[in-house]
Amino acid sequence: MKKILVIGASGKIGKKITLLLIDNGYAVVALARDKSRVKELSSLGAEVIEADLEEDISSAFTGCDRVVFSAGSGAESSAYKTLTIDLWGACKAIDKAKENRIKHFVMVSSRGADDPDEGPEAIKPYLVAKHFADNHLIASGLNYTILRPGRLLDECGTGLIKTSRPVNPDEQVISRDDTARVIYYCLTDNKVTGKIYELYKGSEPLNMILQGNY
Repeated sequence: MKKILVIGASGKIGKKITLLLIDNGYAVVALARDKSRVKELSSLGAEVIEADLEEDISSAFTGCDRVVFSAGSGAESSAYKTLTIDLWGACKAIDKAKENRIKHFVMVSSRGADDPDEGPEAIKPYLVAKHFADNHLIASGLNYTILRPGRLLDECGTGLIKTSRPVNPDEQVISRDDTARVIYYCLTDNKVTGKIYELYKGSEPLNMILQGNY
């Protein structure tokens, strides 16, 4: 069985999707830069590659046919790190995926990446990085799904979402649990390729919402 590469597996969403995949019988390669979490990821059953996106990550793609990119520089990072991780790191991963003939690339992007000028000024460098990384993926020729979750919450997920952006900014939120569930669904249903979804807390089961966008 081919493996699924999770880039950013030591992050909050990355760990959740890694565990979800393993629990459902998938072989996972976890690319992680956080040394403190390597042992934890190994104990979950993942094949762990300790590396930074600013380094050579070529070996991580061996034997994989699907990729999740959930890496991020972090809210407290410098603009330099935003460029080297969220933009350049993502673009490198996309190029390596193309070289390795990856069948499906799921990108965890961000609400507002479609139009960074309309987003908060404080995170504009991040949104610009996500915007151009998304466009690089779209232009790559890979089968892709781009997910643009709202503000991420650490509450228990419900499996209920919506993909239309609420007018009230306070409602433009979604749990990391539900974001991971959407990633899992996208990895296991090839009908969502070529799609871009914004993700928010909603009232309909995620499979029904995503099926309705075919």
